[in-house]
Amino acid sequence: MKFNYMLAPLEDITGPALRNICHKYGADLTFTSMAKIESLAKNNASSLSKTELKDDTPTVIQIIGAKEGYFAKFLSKFDPPKGFHGFNLNLGCPSPQIINIGQGCAMIKRITKIKKIMQIFKNGGHKTSIKLRLGLNNFEKNKKIYLNLIEAIDAEFFIVHARHGQETYKQPADLSVYEECVKTGKNIIANGDIDSKEKVDSLKDIGVKGVMIGRAAVRDPGIFNRLKGEDALPKEDIIKEAIELSKKYNELSKIQKNLANKSGALNEKRL
Repeated sequence: MKFNYMLAPLEDITGPALRNICHKYGADLTFTSMAKIESLAKNNASSLSKTELKDDTPTVIQIIGAKEGYFAKFLSKFDPPKGFHGFNLNLGCPSPQIINIGQGCAMIKRITKIKKIMQIFKNGGHKTSIKLRLGLNNFEKNKKIYLNLIEAIDAEFFIVHARHGQETYKQPADLSVYEECVKTGKNIIANGDIDSKEKVDSLKDIGVKGVMIGRAAVRDPGIFNRLKGEDALPKEDIIKEAIELSKKYNELSKIQKNLANKSGALNEKRL
């Protein structure tokens, strides 16, 4: 697997316009915001709209859920759209509403359950990755349940957000965990506070297979080329371009709210 630069899934933010612009300026792979499998299986229009890819931008569809039957039902009727590059199973969302129903990062220790879900994806012939945190809390992080999952599950790659579920973005990501993750022999993608070429180069030396950028990409969609050491337009020019493109996809208010926010503050759920 070559080293990849990925745009993170951000709720209500990573729509077609931002995915297109970030890919144009260096993102190798982009992700939709998460869709709930129960809603997809029940043909909920709002959830299904998240799986509708508007162009050929390389995109992974992120799904969250726990019941195998819903995965099987949705995948039985799924027709891969243009630009589709696989599914991603969300095992990282720390939202209390998600955790309270046993999903997101509350599922990391449920290896048997995850194996069954991954087998359903495999039966459908779909490449599938996993995005996870370092456990539900500090206890689970210290018990290294994330390593147990990585070692036990067969996935295309594992995106490891280097925080546990009780940590917010105010706490720094623990980038020290990646060395042991890489030693599992699996394809590891680093996620969390990656905003400089120096960090990327350090992670490359450890042996990760890519980096996933979220908040920094919303503030500057050209960050992918900049992290690659390539030329990119000034971020103000790229943001203007993104706003123009957003009109095509009826995302103008969303893009203006997030890309053009001079304070850099984001309206996002922690995925």
